[in-house]
Formats: sequence, structure tokens, C-alpha cells
Amino acid sequence: MNKYITIVFLLLVSMSYAQKKYAADKYFEKLAYVKSAKLYEEVYNKGNISALVISRLADSYYYNMDTEKSEYWYSKLFEEHKDKEISLEHYFRYSQSLRSNGKYKESDRWLLKLNELKVKDCRAESLSGNQDYLVKYSPSQAKYINIKSIDINTKYSDYGAFKMNDEIIFSSTRPKGDINKNTLYKWNKQPFLNVYKTSLNRNEESTKTEYFDTEKVESINTIYHEASAIVSKDGKYMYFTRDNYDGKKLKSDKKRVSHLKLYRAEKLNDVWVNITELPFNSDDYSTGQPALDNNEKHLYFTSDIPGGFGSTDIYKVEILANNQYGPIENLGGDVNTEGTEMFPNIKGTKLYFSSNGHIGLGGLDIFESDIVDNKYSKPENLKKPINSTKDDFCFSINKQNTAGYFSSNREGGKGDDDIYSFDIYDYRVFVDGIVYDLKTNKTLANTDMVLMQNDSIVNSFRTDNVGMYKIELKKGSGLYSIVAFQKTYDLAENSIVVEEKNINSNFYLGKKQYDLKPIYFDFDKHNIRPDAQKELDYIVSIMKNDTDIKIEIESHTDSRGSSAYNDILSEKRANSVFANLVNKGISKDRITSNTSYGESRLTNQCDDDSSDNCNKNQHQINRRSTFKIVR
Repeated sequence: MNKYITIVFLLLVSMSYAQKKYAADKYFEKLAYVKSAKLYEEVYNKGNISALVISRLADSYYYNMDTEKSEYWYSKLFEEHKDKEISLEHYFRYSQSLRSNGKYKESDRWLLKLNELKVKDCRAESLSGNQDYLVKYSPSQAKYINIKSIDINTKYSDYGAFKMNDEIIFSSTRPKGDINKNTLYKWNKQPFLNVYKTSLNRNEESTKTEYFDTEKVESINTIYHEASAIVSKDGKYMYFTRDNYDGKKLKSDKKRVSHLKLYRAEKLNDVWVNITELPFNSDDYSTGQPALDNNEKHLYFTSDIPGGFGSTDIYKVEILANNQYGPIENLGGDVNTEGTEMFPNIKGTKLYFSSNGHIGLGGLDIFESDIVDNKYSKPENLKKPINSTKDDFCFSINKQNTAGYFSSNREGGKGDDDIYSFDIYDYRVFVDGIVYDLKTNKTLANTDMVLMQNDSIVNSFRTDNVGMYKIELKKGSGLYSIVAFQKTYDLAENSIVVEEKNINSNFYLGKKQYDLKPIYFDFDKHNIRPDAQKELDYIVSIMKNDTDIKIEIESHTDSRGSSAYNDILSEKRANSVFANLVNKGISKDRITSNTSYGESRLTNQCDDDSSDNCNKNQHQINRRSTFKIVR
């Protein structure tokens, strides 16, 4: 009898164990990672050390940002199954867990294993060419200073500050009343996200920003997630992220996974109404975290649309009339990686976003990319102290470029994610000025400028359409020279010494002084000789290059022949020159040719009385046409 009792007991234990494994799998598939982690750990302790159980146990902690436990379980995965094939993403997540725990050398070693596996992965390739990143990302002079956790943070998740006039809009999981009476999100066992707003006031005496009257934006919040709200400059439209909830039920894809969608609301009588789903949403993938560019003609967002570079990429769409949008455009492989890119924000010609695919200091790091001609430069890490060993994201700068906000789950905060404020240290000196015409004092538009230091070109630029320029240099960077040149002016050079203060440096350019040489004619001829043609071609090139120039032609003869005949001959010579220049494309109204002097302006003593005593070269220099520049 005892034998049968033992068998039944073992069978019940086995069934209980199988049920826990089944439940853990279901919770994992439903993204309920707090519960799946607990159950998988119990299954592991009962003796199931399979790669599936350990990897999902590690992933459960990884997705809930418990990097110490995820590191431990990923190490177990590679220890227990080192001879088996393990997914590439688990190499990456193990590396990321180590990095978030400050173990950079070990993290780099595991990421570089992707190269050893002969896998083309930009994350490992980027590290291969940037192994001194720790030095680069620890600047000696910080641009972002006075980093502070702001007053509205709680022990729950608070992130994504968006400043609108004297209000801050942000996302938070803070509960309403007793947390046990709130509906909790299965992923992390916190309340669902809601959009909040708070008023702010700058205390001029203490230079401290005060936040007060924090409240929900009730008109857009539901029982599920709403987050990452932004507002158009005119305050008329709000874009935000929401669960795929139609007001009655939570909708999902074929695998019963509910995705995120983007919505737009319109403000009427100080209330957000007319909430509409954006047309490029889908039940099969997520879209969220909206951002508007400077002229609000494009909407940037994050999505896991199939066919991207990684788990989530950054996209943009053109905003058309009547809540219509252009085709979805992926920002490309310079921004997006095999990892995660998210939380875009546009400031001027800069794209800011967070990524764990580009080499950083922790989980998500904040990066900056220049936008030039609709292309994105190689992202630059914002370095310490903005980035940390943990997740840093939702970066924004105010209109004045003096301060901003970002979010982080770094140590020392009040809770899960916290919102941090910062000031921008202005380490720049601005050099500006105007380029003038020396004689007329008119400004010279589109003047070419070259900035030089130590005989090397540092930068080249142009004045604008009113002759102004403005450049930015680093404080205390020393001696520079700036050269200004226009094609019809002599160049001008100014020296400047960059110390602490902004510099004004104007330029005055004088018109080029052209050396127009005379041309010569054969005896009793008015046709243009080959040697004369070369000089005329030079005059043509000058006049085409400098359209302000007008010239006067003066034509002469030697003293041989009658005075009346020579007057006619010199006029013919002037006309020949005139016709030659016009045929080469010079306008008639830019040439004066009626100044024919015959033999009246000889250059030597070879007049009628002395003509027979002069040689042919002395007579030759009198048979000429000369040129004067007139404005």
C-alpha cells in the first residue's frame, strides 16, 4: 500500500511541476514577467535546468530591468549549456546586463563573441572600432550640469517630461489611492501608465523650479496605458501613445498580444476631445513615442514594424491635411541597429534618441544625430553625466537652449524611472560680423569665409543674404584667422583671439584693381592681332566675372599720315575693339568707345617733326588702344 501511495504522491508532484512550467510559459508569453520569473525560478529549483527555462528566467528579469538577477541567470545559461547553440540575442542581453552593472570589460568580451561567431552585427562591429569609448564618454568638461531629480517624482515610474509653456506633461504609473485597489499591469505589477500635467514656476531668488498641482489629463486616460504625450506649438493638437483599446475591450493580434498605437486629440474649450487613431497603426505591431520636427510637418515615432533593423526602430511620416499621413519611412541603418532604438525627439537640426544598439555606458543611452539634407549623421553618445550604467531616455531641451529634461532609472532616484532636470553649460563663444564693400559701405551677401588655426582650415562657410555670418567656437581655444573673399574683391583677413566673451569681427572688402594692358596695331591697320586678342580675352573674362565693371576704350595712332586720316583710323581701331568685345558676349552698354584721339596723344617725341628719326618700335607703341575701368 505504501508503494502505491508513493507512486501517487510522485505523480501528483510531477503534475504540479508540469503545471508550474505550463503556467510560467503562459505568463511569459503574456509578458507577465514578474510572475513568470517567480515560477521559472521554482521550476529551476525543482531540477529543470533546460536552456528554455534558464533563458526565459533570465529574460524575465532582463525585461523588468533587474540587471543583477538577469546577469546571474544569463551566466547560468552559458555555464549549463556552453556546448549548445544559444541565440545571438542572449549573447547581447548578457553583455547588456553586465554593462548595466558596471562590468564593462566583461560586457565587451561577450559582445565581441558575436564577431567570433562570424555574425555580421553592427553592435559588435561598432565596439571593435571604438574600444576606448569609456575614455571618450567621460568628458573632462561637462556640457550638461546641475542634474537633479525633480520634485514630482514618486517611487513609481515617472518619465518623459514635455514642457508646454508653464506646464509639464509627463507619464506615470503612480496609483490613484490605495495601490491594491488599482488595476495592475502584468508585466511589472505596477499600475497602468497615465498622462499627467503639472504647473511650474521658476523661483528667481533661489533659481529653483517649483512644481505644483500635479493632476491626470483625465480626458485622454483610460483603464489601460496612455503615455508619451506631446503637444503642437499652437497648443491645438496632442499626440500620445495608448494600448490598443477601443473603449470596450483590449484588442490583440493572432498571438493574443496587445500592441501600442498612436492617437491624436484636439483641444476645444481647454479639454482634449476628438481622439482619433492614426491611420498607419496596426493590430499586428506597435507604434508609439511620438515627436514632431521643428516645422511640425513630420511625425517621428518608435515601432517594431516587421522588416526593420532591430527589435524597435525609429520611423517618421509626413503630416498631411485632414489627419492624413504620408508613407512610413525608416530612418535607416545609421540611426537604427539590431538592438532597440526609441524615444525620438527633434531640436533644431538634431535628432535625440535612446538606444542599446550603439555602444554606450549602460542599458539605454541617449544619442545625438545631425540632420542634414534629410540624412542622419553617425550618432554621438551624450556621455556622462547624462548617460549612466542604467537606462537613460526621453531627452529634451528648452527653446532657449539653456536647460532640459531626461528620464532615468539610475541609482539615487526616488523610484523606478525618474525625471531629471539639467542646465546647459555654455562652453561656446560666438563670433559674428558683417562683410561690407569698402567704398560703398554696402553689405556683401554670400561672401565666402574660411576659418583657420595654425595654418590649417578649421571651417568654411558663407555670409547670408544680408552679408552677416555667425560661427561657434570653444571658449579659450586661442588664436584664429578668418579670411573673407568675393570673386571681384581683394580678400580681407582678420585675426581673433577666442577667450571667454563673444566676438564681433566685421570685414571691409575693396574692389579688385585690374591691370588692363594696352593692345597694339600694325601700321595703317585696325584689325585685331593675335597678341592683342589674348589681352581682349582677359578683359572679357574680367567683365564676365565682375558684372559691375564698365570700360572705356581709348584708341590712338602714330604720327605718320595726316591728322585727319589718323582720327579716322583711331576711330576704326576703337570700333574693332568694341565689336570684338560685344561678339564675346559683353553688353554694349558696358563699353564706351567714342574716345578716339588719332595722333594727339603720343607716348614719346615721335611727332611730325621727329618722325623720321624714330625707329619702328618707337612708332609701334603709339599705335594702340588702352582701357579704363569706370563704374
